Amino acid sequence: MPMEYWGCFLMLCAAFVSDIKTMKIPNYITLPGILAGIAYHGVMWGWSGMLFAIKGVGIGFGLMFLMHIFGAVGGGDVKLFAGIGAWTGVWLTLSIMMYSILAAGCLGLIVLLWRREMFSRMPSLLQNVLGAVVTKSWSSIESGSNKQLQMPFMLAVLPGAILAVTYM
Repeated sequence: MPMEYWGCFLMLCAAFVSDIKTMKIPNYITLPGILAGIAYHGVMWGWSGMLFAIKGVGIGFGLMFLMHIFGAVGGGDVKLFAGIGAWTGVWLTLSIMMYSILAAGCLGLIVLLWRREMFSRMPSLLQNVLGAVVTKSWSSIESGSNKQLQMPFMLAVLPGAILAVTYM
């Protein structure tokens, strides 16, 4: 396995422990992860390596920031995906993101089924989505975001990263 995967994996393990314990991923994990990823690629491949890492930071941060705006993820998750991008570049970051979102959806469904809340939450969700379509405003979705199922996103990101690397 390439060395950059190990750097990313160490950052993900630290974020996993923190997120499970506190539901937060602190800057002292993400910011050094971002800088170390950029520095690693710069040392190994010069300016082209740094550009590879910076593009990864941009795509990881940018797409997760959009999800953060809609209340789907926290700020630590946004910075974590910038760090993932610094270590793995654009394409693997996108793959990790896709697998993580799929894993989060599966975990969310499992939790809702386990708690027997699936059918009690569905009418509210449909009402919020329909309200957004009719009013052409995100306000109904945002008002329902405080009732969302909360779980550490790292429960999905770590398996998502493993799946992405395995199937790459």
